[in-house]
Amino acid sequence: MSIFAIGDLHLPGGDDKSMAVFGPQWENHWEKIAADWQERVHQQDIVLIPGDISWAMHLEDALPDLQMIGAMPGCKVILRGNHDYWWGAITRVRESLPDGMFALQNDAVVLGGVAFCGSRGWLYPGEGTEGEDARIYARELIRMRLSLERARSLLPEGPIVVMTHFPPLGEGGMTTPMSELIESFGVNDVVYAHLHGQAVKSAYTGTRNGVRYHFTSCDGLAFNLYKLP
Repeated sequence: MSIFAIGDLHLPGGDDKSMAVFGPQWENHWEKIAADWQERVHQQDIVLIPGDISWAMHLEDALPDLQMIGAMPGCKVILRGNHDYWWGAITRVRESLPDGMFALQNDAVVLGGVAFCGSRGWLYPGEGTEGEDARIYARELIRMRLSLERARSLLPEGPIVVMTHFPPLGEGGMTTPMSELIESFGVNDVVYAHLHGQAVKSAYTGTRNGVRYHFTSCDGLAFNLYKLP
């Protein structure tokens, strides 16, 4: 079993929305991703998708995008991103998913002897920052803890892979309350996305305090899946 990851698919959500407005590299981006996916991923493998899956505003409009992903090889684990407005009640989302696709929300799933968990996260507001960003960040810390606790209850001694949409580290790989929380549970790997364009240059991939961090926004990967080591 191999574990792959790719975030920020930004599929059209029924509106035939082209991502090419964000640069020529986005032209036919799903076709590029799908070709690489079909070539490298086998049915026993796992593919993590850490958010911003579809531009759809409603679940019914996201279904064609979810079905396209579901038709790809491997078992898929998805997480909500900040643009996944279609993602409403988790029970309804899960009932709508194709076979072999799992949605994380304040919980965890064990596949192939590995626990997968996580939460969307948020932009780190900085020390002493007040306001809405700080409140959202604090709420996401609670959700991440719930997910990590569930992972450890399911797999007390085994490996944990965390998914989060927003970068869990600050600029330059700076420690944050989110990264400290993740480290406290003995997590092995963290997969995140969200950054695009020039911001990709600030993305951190490497090991900090025993945790391996992997940046997986699809445009930062030249629209190829990232394989966890």
